[in-house]
Amino acid sequence: MKLMWESFFRKKSIDKILSDQLEMENLAGDHLVRNLGVRDLTFMGVAAIIGASIFSAIGQASANGGPAVSMLFVFTALACMFTAFCYARFAATVPISGSAYTYAYTSLGEIVAWILGWNLLLEYAISNVAVAISWSKYFVDLVEGLGFHVPEYLTMDYLSAKRAFSAAEVGMQSGQSIESMSVNIREGYAAFASAPTIFGWHFVANIPALVITVAITYLVYIGIKESKNTNNVLVVLKLAVIAIVVGVGAFYVQVENWTPFAPNGISGVLKSVAAVCFAYIGFDSISTTAEECKNPQRDIPKAMMWALLICTVLYVMVTLVLTGIVPSHLLAGIEDPLAFMFMKVNLPGVAGVVAASAVIALTSALLVYQLGQPRIWMTMSRDGLLPKAFSRIHPKYHTPSFSTIMTGVLVGVPALFANLEEVINLSSIGTLFAFVLVCGGVLVLDLDPENQKKSKFKIPYVNAGIWIGAAWLIALYLSLPDAASWSTWIQGYFEGDAKADHAIMTGFFIIWLVLSVFSISHKLSLIPVLGLLVNLYLMTQMGATNWERFFYWCLAGVIIYFGYSYRKSKLN
Repeated sequence: MKLMWESFFRKKSIDKILSDQLEMENLAGDHLVRNLGVRDLTFMGVAAIIGASIFSAIGQASANGGPAVSMLFVFTALACMFTAFCYARFAATVPISGSAYTYAYTSLGEIVAWILGWNLLLEYAISNVAVAISWSKYFVDLVEGLGFHVPEYLTMDYLSAKRAFSAAEVGMQSGQSIESMSVNIREGYAAFASAPTIFGWHFVANIPALVITVAITYLVYIGIKESKNTNNVLVVLKLAVIAIVVGVGAFYVQVENWTPFAPNGISGVLKSVAAVCFAYIGFDSISTTAEECKNPQRDIPKAMMWALLICTVLYVMVTLVLTGIVPSHLLAGIEDPLAFMFMKVNLPGVAGVVAASAVIALTSALLVYQLGQPRIWMTMSRDGLLPKAFSRIHPKYHTPSFSTIMTGVLVGVPALFANLEEVINLSSIGTLFAFVLVCGGVLVLDLDPENQKKSKFKIPYVNAGIWIGAAWLIALYLSLPDAASWSTWIQGYFEGDAKADHAIMTGFFIIWLVLSVFSISHKLSLIPVLGLLVNLYLMTQMGATNWERFFYWCLAGVIIYFGYSYRKSKLN
């Protein structure tokens, strides 16, 4: 029984991973091409981060939290910065395309690596569904502005159309006219009402989202050089337009709109955690191209830091300009907030430029995510956890061919029917989980002095020691300062709708306490400990419903592991 339990957590040494990669390349006769430098990697990071959020999700986030959401972007960026140090530490030690999956294999064991690889599916493929949906929205608005009408039932998902239709019917029954309802409800009602029916089922599907996914998958399939050049051009255009948005918008800011700074309090700001975390999804996609970097040990850490710094500054500036022009409560339900902002100040020309740039920005984000997922599957296949077809390298294009096609299918088909909000929430919690495990993996890896010698990138060491324990005591006191607070907290386990949220937060404080003890006894490094705790805290703010879905997602991954991967693993 003990041996079986240990086999679930078997690890691959760093030397073994590197030698296996060379052996696979020699046997197959094909390999990836090293074509990427610091600038290319930084642009990939910017392309992944500046995507759906700055053009779509930032509107609802600002409606929830007001101008204070800009500070949430900074807080989340700090969490990502701590995590980026950990990614850089691993990438400089294990320059393999598997990203967080490979890092977990060397530090936490096979079953954890599999679950992490399974959750990276949420970060790359599933989040790309959200990007494709957002791309479709802006593309349709753009062609509408040029005088071409696309039927509503071909531009949205079934669930959104059905909900809007039901909401519209309820409103009309109470005497409300369809013209007085929100734009989203009117469009959804029109889509569902005009959709052709097949066996009584209304055909509503997001066709533009499928088309762009197919096009991007083809580009990724034919080569990294082509993908790199296309991405660099798109990112330059994207940054130029964001500079225009901030530069022009600054002249229309009304400072009084920033008061109150957090109109809905701290709870309103924290309601936007999912959207803000989604904004940073993809900064780690840089590490999936490790086998295509000219110097991964040096270039990947630099590119991660540059990408995070550039994007955080842009997010904060855009948020402040947006909430300075449009009172935050008017942004609720607005899917194209930046275009809406310029329409508000009678600048339809700039609004048109924003719509065009959103199409460009989201295209580059799609490109980077479609690059990342196949390379993770390729690495998992090399280890035997996925069928051999996933590690097949195209002899002409030198790309993971089968994995790229499968990623296209996995993104394109759900993009036809998926709901944007549901996808964002699931993607965010899966990504934060990956970040937590990468930070934890560094702590485990650094317990072995031999591993520290093999890395060309060192995380600045500060002894976590008493700092983490003192922070735990302060946080506990601020949360529960008196007997009445303790009584209310305990009562929350038995009354109201927040029982599960209470349990999640209690679990967080218990983990924090355990980590405090280990920080003192093992002299753990402060940066990865902070990365683990901050990401875990952000997970606690995702809500019990998302945790429940996340649990079932992980359970499905465990079933697949024991049904196939455990037996087929090369370490078995």
